[in-house]
Amino acid sequence: MLYSNTTGSGNNLVLLHGWGFNSELFSSLIDRYKNQYSVTVVDLPGHGQSYDVDGGIEDWCDEIIKVLPKNPILMGWSLGGLIAIRIASKIKISKLVLVAATPKFVQSDYWKLGVDANNFNQFYESLHSNPSKCLKRFASLQTSDKSQLNILNSLIDKRPASTMSLEQGLNILLDTDLTQELTKLVVPIGAILGSNDKLIPNEICDWFRSNNIATSVLNTGHLPFLHPNFTLSI
Repeated sequence: MLYSNTTGSGNNLVLLHGWGFNSELFSSLIDRYKNQYSVTVVDLPGHGQSYDVDGGIEDWCDEIIKVLPKNPILMGWSLGGLIAIRIASKIKISKLVLVAATPKFVQSDYWKLGVDANNFNQFYESLHSNPSKCLKRFASLQTSDKSQLNILNSLIDKRPASTMSLEQGLNILLDTDLTQELTKLVVPIGAILGSNDKLIPNEICDWFRSNNIATSVLNTGHLPFLHPNFTLSI
């Protein structure tokens, strides 16, 4: 089983983290919501305290589903948002919240609301030579706030993700397209974006809203859940 931990009481809330990090990143969010929700965090495969899982997004989702509570609010940040979309198409959830996330991270001929694939390829190339340096470079793109950057770097040093899982995660980010899947979901969906996010273009806000996804934008980078005005009530 993957590592998971539940704190608090109330309706089930599940938090899924992003590439290279682990569930400890949500510690302040847990403290904030544990009196309102039963909050479950999960370490993605090969991240934090979870073991590696062979395969791609389908295999990851199948393993994560095994440790989820019934009918949760599912919040996914960054890569965790992509995973959350896929899980939402597989099991019953009560709400989907995408935080600095998108159904397709990489640009294509028909999708201009992503990043250039070369950015991810550069991370892939540097991963084997120096995984820690690669992750910390990735962390530097997420925030200009030194205290937030220190949090990210400390998590990288404390519980480094496996090289296998980092490669798998990059492949998921590069190859996965859930745009059609997201628009077909019949659960309430919300999106929370950062106005200064270097990884998720702000223009996706219009796409979300045109597909009836309630969307809010905070004055932050790629870590909206650390902003004091962050709220799940969107």
